[in-house]
Amino acid sequence: MGFGVFIHRSDSIYDDSPAEQYQFPGQYLGRVQACVGDWIIYYEPRKVAATRGYFAVAKVERIIPDPKAPGMYLALIEHGSYLDFINPVPFSGPDGVIERGVLNEEGRISGRAQAAVRPMSAADFNRIVSIGIDEHEPELPRLDESGVTHAVDGFADEGQAPFMFEQERDRVMQLSSRIVRNRLFRRLVLHAYDKRCAITGLKLINGGGRAEVDAAHIRPVEASGPDILSNGIALSGTAHWMFDRGLIGLSDDLDILISRQANDPGSIQGLLNKTGKAIVPSRVFERPHPQFLRWHRENCFKQ
Repeated sequence: MGFGVFIHRSDSIYDDSPAEQYQFPGQYLGRVQACVGDWIIYYEPRKVAATRGYFAVAKVERIIPDPKAPGMYLALIEHGSYLDFINPVPFSGPDGVIERGVLNEEGRISGRAQAAVRPMSAADFNRIVSIGIDEHEPELPRLDESGVTHAVDGFADEGQAPFMFEQERDRVMQLSSRIVRNRLFRRLVLHAYDKRCAITGLKLINGGGRAEVDAAHIRPVEASGPDILSNGIALSGTAHWMFDRGLIGLSDDLDILISRQANDPGSIQGLLNKTGKAIVPSRVFERPHPQFLRWHRENCFKQ
């Protein structure tokens, strides 16, 4: 087992779904096999417009031959392990290349940087994850979130660093913690939606500087919904309540749907923003994915 880097483009020609599977040709089979049972980091190349750099982490569960494409394989991602970074990490920073393993003995970028799948050292993994999930300004909690106001423990670079084994253990514990993942997911979604409710269009900030909006999973975690931005949507408290109870839903084109079983559809209509469509991020990969919207319509929305 070992850490690795998987290159993925938002416009990929491969049958990738980062939270579920990663398709690759046989030439990379050995490298991917070395990552089974361990964590990998997704990276989008610099040549991609508006690249996200290192943008997410996930755990490889197993590998199977692709049943639809001879000569190709699928790395299946462990359920619930995928996590988008709240801070996309660039290939290079003020101190040079972030992933030191791509440098040769002369300190120059080697051909390894072009490999679609490559091994990654524990030091590089820890460094990238530390930046990717660093909470620069922890948000004030709601009353029902007390006890989780601290920043992510074990990711600060200040003071004496723990032994590498301790660093690796801390990373895995934090990446697997539901409390931490919920907090990071909230920050990720609220940033993408500019702290504005997608249904009402309201952007309300309370006296303590906290946005009065929730980061909702479209397909809930309890129903195998992943912590991926395209499975999230920013909703005010009332809109969130209606969404979870199936009184409102969204079409694949983001039209806001009102259930025929709602007892007061006129009042619900009055809460919607004037466009009648959900207000979502401009970048396609940040918007609600049709597969999650479809799941909500089929399993939650009351027709």
